Amino acid sequence: MNDHEPVFKKSKWGTNRYVYNAAHPIGLTLIVVTSVLTIVMVLLMQNRAGPFAPPAPSPTWSPPPSQDPWPFPSTAP
Repeated sequence: MNDHEPVFKKSKWGTNRYVYNAAHPIGLTLIVVTSVLTIVMVLLMQNRAGPFAPPAPSPTWSPPPSQDPWPFPSTAP
């Protein structure tokens, strides 16, 4: 392991951003882990699985079972 190589290095695209350094073992590991996680997330989204699954349909409402018929109106006041 080269102790002089940083894990992150400045981007060569002219910005002030940092990127993973593939010359450092930890940087290379971060590149692989990020790539694998990205691929897994895209596959989960495409298959609508895991956290991207649609919500389960709610059961339709049905009245509770009753043995008594509706009460008849009272004839007394």
